[in-house]
Amino acid sequence: MDRNILTCDGLVKIYKTDEIEVLALQGLDLEIKEGELVAIIGKSGSGKSTLLNMIGGLDKPSAGRIYVDDNDLFAMTEAQLVDYRKKTVGFVWQNSGQNLFSFLTAVENVEALMNFEKGNAREKRKRALELLKMTGIDHKANSLPSQMSGGEQQRVAIAVALANNPKILLADEPTGAVDSKTSNMIQDLFRKLNKDLNLTIIIVTHDISLANKVSRVIMVSDGKISTEKIMKEEYLHKLDELTTENLNKVEAHEEYSVMDKARRVQLSQEMLEMAGIESNKVKVTVEDGKIVISR
Repeated sequence: MDRNILTCDGLVKIYKTDEIEVLALQGLDLEIKEGELVAIIGKSGSGKSTLLNMIGGLDKPSAGRIYVDDNDLFAMTEAQLVDYRKKTVGFVWQNSGQNLFSFLTAVENVEALMNFEKGNAREKRKRALELLKMTGIDHKANSLPSQMSGGEQQRVAIAVALANNPKILLADEPTGAVDSKTSNMIQDLFRKLNKDLNLTIIIVTHDISLANKVSRVIMVSDGKISTEKIMKEEYLHKLDELTTENLNKVEAHEEYSVMDKARRVQLSQEMLEMAGIESNKVKVTVEDGKIVISR
């Protein structure tokens, strides 16, 4: 995991309407290594979904650069972006209606993505069934989405997302529409795919239990990365043995504030309230090798 598969350099995104401009990203910097399993969290409007859409080639930044697998997405033509979306990234959306064709069976849905490329129909069917088995849903191969539960549909959706052998799997709130038991099963599936395939997986989520089961959690606030949580080595080595319930009871991650290129650090509202800081002016001192911010 030494190579950066994703690099975001000073990403800015401004959405304009007739009456207002919204600054969704404010110079966001991010690096993700090949083979990482990462969760991106943040409040509504923080910019996390905008970031995911840019990584997926669905949106372009107003300024800055984004590189995926050494490709400069900002410099790509629309035709090149279409090719990028077909071959480099896989998508799993919260709403199964965005993932699956309602009139196709599970195996046909997986095959549908393969039909953009040339190949033997029998080999495509074999590959589709292998992917359904990999995601634990091969027993529903001939079922329509309407004949499956929400969790079963999401497993098929993950198989569909893997059909083009993507280098990055992008998941937007993949457990948002399922119960906690199904959520745990999907979480375990993502970890298995990450481990077995060395697949880079980036998950945007509000589900804290899901975030607790990944090795790196990135918090986006006001269009920038404010903090990161890195799983402690003692838990990282025995992650397969720990249940979601156990992980939710312990401090498995260590939290770090993130400095941008201008050496600025974003302080959360919770931190300021705990320190009793209400003004926009603070005192910064160095004491015993520590930087202390106070009123």
